[in-house]
Amino acid sequence: MKITYYGHSCFGVEINNKHLLFDPFISYNELAKGINVNAISADYILVSHGHEDHIADAVSIAKRTNAIVICNWEIHVWFQKQGITNTHPMNTGGKKMFDFGSVKCVKAEHSSSLPDGSYGGNPMGFVVESSDKNFYYAGDTALTYDMKLIGQYRKIDFAFLPIGDNFTMGVDNAIICCKDFIHCSDVIGMHYDTFGYITIDKQEAINKFNIQGKTLTLLEIGQTISK
Repeated sequence: MKITYYGHSCFGVEINNKHLLFDPFISYNELAKGINVNAISADYILVSHGHEDHIADAVSIAKRTNAIVICNWEIHVWFQKQGITNTHPMNTGGKKMFDFGSVKCVKAEHSSSLPDGSYGGNPMGFVVESSDKNFYYAGDTALTYDMKLIGQYRKIDFAFLPIGDNFTMGVDNAIICCKDFIHCSDVIGMHYDTFGYITIDKQEAINKFNIQGKTLTLLEIGQTISK
């Protein structure tokens, strides 16, 4: 399984020869100016909620790649209005098998509106299970007790968790999430440093995870790793 970081909360994950792209916000991100958005592959685009910093490049990438967009019902309707018809609507609690593995939609405690100001439906996280590994992409969320359910009935090999605080949970809550709720020792950080509101001390964050016996990976934009 290969993971490429495109900045903010946007990751490409290659599973079983399929390319998954999460929350594409690239061309509008000053920190990701070195990324050629038109060179990014996508068979599936997973959108956690409607905020612009998670959906800004989704329409253009979907049109170029004809990727299947996995999102909630309200975002599905919005995509249809943008001329994107290759969508698969889901909602919190739902699970669906795809050719790369399964996607389970889980609760994210946040807000959601679309770029035109319309209602964005329920924010979601995704639990992806495959013949390779299983992972949790939390989306934008507070620490919520519902996360304990994930740890009770799913084996999570690694997790993408927001750590920037202010709009989402911060480092300390992310440690509680991985240590006590989802029982996962391997975390990839997201939703930090893009704006002044969410700037963090990266070394301090890594040290806090290490003290608890957990690993926090903070990727450079454009970096690819294998899991």
